[in-house]
Amino acid sequence: MGKTIVITGVSRGLGRALTENFIDWGHTVIGCARSEEAIANLQNKYGKPHDFTSLDVAENVAVKSWVTEFLKTHGAPDIVINNAALVNHLAPLWEVSQEEFDTLIDVNIKGVANVIRHGVPAMIERGSGIIINLSSGWGRSTSPEVAPYCASKWAIEGLTRSLAQELPPGLAAIPMSPGIIHTDMLETCFGGEAAAYTPIDEWVKKAVPFILGLTTKENGVPVSVPA
Repeated sequence: MGKTIVITGVSRGLGRALTENFIDWGHTVIGCARSEEAIANLQNKYGKPHDFTSLDVAENVAVKSWVTEFLKTHGAPDIVINNAALVNHLAPLWEVSQEEFDTLIDVNIKGVANVIRHGVPAMIERGSGIIINLSSGWGRSTSPEVAPYCASKWAIEGLTRSLAQELPPGLAAIPMSPGIIHTDMLETCFGGEAAAYTPIDEWVKKAVPFILGLTTKENGVPVSVPA
């Protein structure tokens, strides 16, 4: 039976790949991203029952409206994947502007909290659901010149594990590292060397069944998509 899956950051990268593959597997995807053009493209390509909306997850009011509307149509989702995230341009922390730092924190941490705030109560009421918050290798280690990104993903690890302790039986919150995948974000960090890492189309073939196989047994357990 097909699942209803909410994914943030569906315009490109891992979010786009997950969206297209979950749909190919027969699941219904409810997605959001900031790019109006990408959202229109997805909506035109797939149509109903899938549902795509342009919004910034850092905007709490917009997230509340989005969640309220899809709950009316689709009910509580089976899986929520908080994927939307930014990485800073490589620089020592003291050279990262306040604007860039604040925007990254707003999307990577507050955006996740906004989706949880408005979506999880319906999942609790139904008594089941999996919340997957994308972490990173840099949420479990550190490197120079990505301090803001590392800080945000370490925060996601802590936020998710704490949330796991708060959820009632039947639900799970899981921090998931996707691994090192060749995406636009990785090119920001690694430049031309990014091409040496796992292509998205190979990664997603393992990621989709891995995600669908997660259960409440993994509540609060940091996981990684198999290499």
